[in-house]
Amino acid sequence: MNLLDQNSFTTPLEAQSYNRIAARLLPFLILLYVISFLDRVNVGFAKLQMAADVGLSDAAYGLGAGIFFFGYCMFEIPSNLMLQRVGAKFWIARILVVWGLISMAMVCVSSPGMFYLFRFLLGVAEAGFYPGIILYLTYWFPGRLRSQVSALFFLGMPVAVVIGAPLSGWIMSTFGGYLSLAGWQWMFIVEGAPAMLLGIVCFFFLNNGPADAAWLSEAEKNVVTSELAQETLAQQASGAGHKFSHVMKDPNAWLLAFANFSLLAGLYGVTFWLPQIIKDLGVNSLLTNGLITAIPFGFGAIAMIVIGKRSDRRGERKWHMILAALAGAGGLLLSAAFSSQIVVSLLGLSLAAGGILASFAVMWTLPSYFFVGPAAAAAIALMATIGNLGGYAAPWMLGLVKQATQRLDLGLVVLAGVIVLGMLAALAMPKLRGPRTPAAAAAVPRP
Repeated sequence: MNLLDQNSFTTPLEAQSYNRIAARLLPFLILLYVISFLDRVNVGFAKLQMAADVGLSDAAYGLGAGIFFFGYCMFEIPSNLMLQRVGAKFWIARILVVWGLISMAMVCVSSPGMFYLFRFLLGVAEAGFYPGIILYLTYWFPGRLRSQVSALFFLGMPVAVVIGAPLSGWIMSTFGGYLSLAGWQWMFIVEGAPAMLLGIVCFFFLNNGPADAAWLSEAEKNVVTSELAQETLAQQASGAGHKFSHVMKDPNAWLLAFANFSLLAGLYGVTFWLPQIIKDLGVNSLLTNGLITAIPFGFGAIAMIVIGKRSDRRGERKWHMILAALAGAGGLLLSAAFSSQIVVSLLGLSLAAGGILASFAVMWTLPSYFFVGPAAAAAIALMATIGNLGGYAAPWMLGLVKQATQRLDLGLVVLAGVIVLGMLAALAMPKLRGPRTPAAAAAVPRP
């Protein structure tokens, strides 16, 4: 199975090696990310029933939806450093099992206070999964392939909504009242159990790196490990940071983290509130709401793959990231301007999802160009930590706007402005100011 662009390779063995790794790892990692993303955003559907059952106002829902990221951010850097110390397969498996149990425990929520508590604990449990996988992929793929690899992995986000939105609507409509449990309670049980089960599978399925992979031949292992070793040496020679302290002192890390904050604010602001936006447009059926909610993220999945492969093919990161993000901001403005017209509003939201997700996939190739070793682990975690604060702030802000004005369009305008500021921060990054991005500067001879 050839998941990667064949134009990225110069020899048949190289193409065979990386495509074998991609075919082995990416489908499983995408599945894990689908479960992860669904478990953090399905609360948007639960709200449609849960709000009345547990007494959640719009502002309280926004706070609870976002507080997940507060717990998540507190533990991301320690989690990524621990993953590098104890090995990926054990640590990722541990994360999955614990968060699956807590996601299922959401069935016990009976008040706003309990809602806040369980959302916070879910964030703590899941901390480190997403930056951990980003770090894990750097153990297998060189920088020149990471945009398309990241795009394939990040398919988990739109796929989670494309599948999960109709699934959540169907579960809530079908099982409500069975065994005296509400539809939203069944949704948490059914959608939380796979994380726990896949965590057990994860421990036996994943390898910590190419050297441990019995399913690769010695020739294939040599192709991969030699290129990664050469890339690390080239990055160190060019001044890439390799210590934790290097990350904390490097303005590139902080500017990149703010760019990530802006994209995640836009992404989660839309994701957590999209079911409510669709409902406000007059769609009352839970199943129909789920099907319509899936449309923007289906478009986003296509945009990620197309832009990711194009970025790798051209060896260019900066403008692929920035222009895609600005297109996403334009989509938010279009949706806000025509918030009462379902077709135009949905078109704008589709453009927003496509632009944000495509920019996101390209952006995540950059930390491994700037940093190596423990510094790369810390930089990825720092980006995720600060970035996910956008996931905390945006839903809360939209909830406050919705409660105060009974409108969400003003909140979408604010999110568009935040994305523009994030891309200005990206333009200010010292290591992105040259005519080409680090993708070209860090290129090393291939074996």
